[in-house]
Amino acid sequence: MKFEKILIANRGEIAIRIIRAAKELNLKTVAVYSETDADALHTRLADEAVCIGPGPAKESYLNITRIISAAEVTGAKAIHPGYGFLAENAEFAEICQSCGIIFVGPKPEQIRAMGDKIRAKKTMSDIGITGIPGSEGAVESLREAKKIASKIGYPVILKAAAGGGGKGMRIIQEEAELESGFRIAQAEARASFGDGRLYLEKYIEKPRHIEVQILADSYGSVLALGERECSIQRRHQKLIEESPSPFVDGTTRKKLMESAIKAAKEINYESAGTIEFLMDKDRNFYFMEMNTRIQVEHPVTEMVTSIDLLKEQLKIALGEKLSIKQNDVVLRGHAIECRINAEDPERNFIPVPGKITFFHIPQGIGVRFDTHIFAGYTFPSQYDSLIGKLICYGNSRVEAIARMKRALEELVIEGIPTTIPFHLRVMNNEKFLAGDISTNFVEEILRT
Repeated sequence: MKFEKILIANRGEIAIRIIRAAKELNLKTVAVYSETDADALHTRLADEAVCIGPGPAKESYLNITRIISAAEVTGAKAIHPGYGFLAENAEFAEICQSCGIIFVGPKPEQIRAMGDKIRAKKTMSDIGITGIPGSEGAVESLREAKKIASKIGYPVILKAAAGGGGKGMRIIQEEAELESGFRIAQAEARASFGDGRLYLEKYIEKPRHIEVQILADSYGSVLALGERECSIQRRHQKLIEESPSPFVDGTTRKKLMESAIKAAKEINYESAGTIEFLMDKDRNFYFMEMNTRIQVEHPVTEMVTSIDLLKEQLKIALGEKLSIKQNDVVLRGHAIECRINAEDPERNFIPVPGKITFFHIPQGIGVRFDTHIFAGYTFPSQYDSLIGKLICYGNSRVEAIARMKRALEELVIEGIPTTIPFHLRVMNNEKFLAGDISTNFVEEILRT
């Protein structure tokens, strides 16, 4: 199962993150890029770079045939999908397998088992990991949705069975809203995922979004690396993450990690992955979904565990056993990540691409900035608006926040608007400082 060269089927900061991990393991790297990304930083840092098509993702980063061809032409025996694009595409993982290429991630059947949210929920329920009360499977009709909603009580939430990221999702406060919400969510799910199936759940008011990072090798060992608090979101997209959660106590943490390990073992999972939960005000937690890939917010876990998740993921793909045991996992200090986006907070967070005229990275103890930009770089409009991730570590949450405020003030990105002012506003918010947050936090502060 050994390989000496790996192709990165992605772009941006995650492509660079993978290249760095691979180089530390003495692996050769191949970058792929679209015509839009011809001058992108990941193409310069990799040992080789191959153009795979025009700017639109469907003609390049989502074009499986061209990515496989690039691997074959360069002799890369492994492909890392990063996050987004093809990272949770079981068909892509299967094609890699059939071509004798190692997919750095779980097996296709494991991706499928967790990719369908209805199937995943049932799998977890069967082993005693409670999901949010709601439909047992897809809701076949509006009539059925009304019946279930009436039984569990409003508010409820409709979700797409085949995807996430806030697509095909609608919160329904009362029965009068259900019909239009059902039609809209169904149409959006069909447009986003080619699958209009919806499921319905009880909507938990002011919940926390808590997730557990896992690593699992092909020998049956599974590690849980503590939890991340991901409650600060906008339109179901995470903006700020931290580890550990300021709300989770030791007893709850132990239960969360035990549940995550149990879930991974149930599907014989291998690679890096994340089990996501919703938690109510009484610290009851409910299984939400599993992400069968590396997460955007993985650095906060790296900072508090001192474990390089990308290197561990690559070593698992190389057929190695996990080098540490659960008892070796110790959470030290506190880490916070702010996602810096090319968006204008003053104009409803509208994405604003353009040329970066000046760029200065903050420095100092406990400060890390994962990015792919540089002065003179033109931020494209075709892709995600993520500029980079500012991660700050401290011996305590108070110190991590103080360090983040200082780092945000030092971070200079000129030429386009960014979300830096928004993050400074959060870091100075009394509720945030007290750890009093929920998935409704951003909407609440934007109203004030």
